[in-house]
Amino acid sequence: MKAIITGGGTGGHIYPGLAIARNIEAEYENPEILFVGNAEGLEAEIVPQAGYELKTVPCQGLPRELSIKILESLILTGLGVWKAREIITSFQPDIVIGTGGYVSGPVVLAAALMGKKTIIQEQNAYPGLTNRLLAYLVDKVMLSHQDAEDYFTSRADFIWTGNPIRPEIMTARKEASCNKLGLDSKRKIILSFGGSRGARSINQAMEEVYRLAQRNSQLQILHITGKNEFDRVQEVAAKLGITELDTGNIIIKPYLYDMAAGLAAADLVISRAGATGLAEITARGIPAILIPYPHAAENHQVHNARALEKEGAAKVILDQNLTGKRLVEEVKNLIFTDKKLERMARASKRLGKPQAGANILQLVKELV
Repeated sequence: MKAIITGGGTGGHIYPGLAIARNIEAEYENPEILFVGNAEGLEAEIVPQAGYELKTVPCQGLPRELSIKILESLILTGLGVWKAREIITSFQPDIVIGTGGYVSGPVVLAAALMGKKTIIQEQNAYPGLTNRLLAYLVDKVMLSHQDAEDYFTSRADFIWTGNPIRPEIMTARKEASCNKLGLDSKRKIILSFGGSRGARSINQAMEEVYRLAQRNSQLQILHITGKNEFDRVQEVAAKLGITELDTGNIIIKPYLYDMAAGLAAADLVISRAGATGLAEITARGIPAILIPYPHAAENHQVHNARALEKEGAAKVILDQNLTGKRLVEEVKNLIFTDKKLERMARASKRLGKPQAGANILQLVKELV
């Protein structure tokens, strides 16, 4: 079994690809898996860290407005298709799987034109432009939300699979994860993250949660700032007297490669509402305070977050309403009330789809 998996730019497109790779490895004996991404995307760091080979192609997203950059983007896409053909010819995959992001465009396009079996996977309720275009060419379109089909204009073969999560998300255990991360499993643990690049509004509001933790030794925080935000947050923390960032009850990191451990340790999550993150949160059954990214396409993160709130699995604070005071009020209202957390955890677990990876693997097996 030989598979090419392509997608990137953000963790939301990379981690589903890693989840699919792990499931293929669990099913087939000695499979060969190659990732194809962009040298400037987050995949250039995450994929090798996960133990997979990554090859890169030139590419650039299409601008939403008419400008000279459209010509530049088309030229780069053409070069990307050419480079992708070379990679596919050399590797000879049985199947090519795209998980979104503009880098998947030239790779899946080249594969389809070469007659290879192709699948794309869409994580969001509102599909991205690249996947909407590729849907005309691929063998199957895997959806995480049934509603997403309404936004495709092609008559593709749609399969509702759910959003795949890496197997280690489900197998990580709390005690071992706490030990690995320097956390105390006897304390209430808050995991805060804003996506692979970080979220300034969340990072700013977390200052008040730091103050809460400084006053309450039973509370522990693992705050993932994003690499772009880490230096600024570090300065803020220093002003509060927080200088040891890897120990104590306030741990601050620019990035967390072992998110499986972070989620296994958490009693409460504070995060954006991206599809991949929510799939992992609900699969673990973790209560959440969600602050949707306000500039997401078609406001899809707000829809994602409200769906969890409606079922009692999360509290939602819109980005424009987020303040440190508001966030710490929600935290205090939840973290020290076990019955509320337990109700939210059960609701979250009901929404989780840990079988999504198996659904996608079955589809891959049928095509191959």
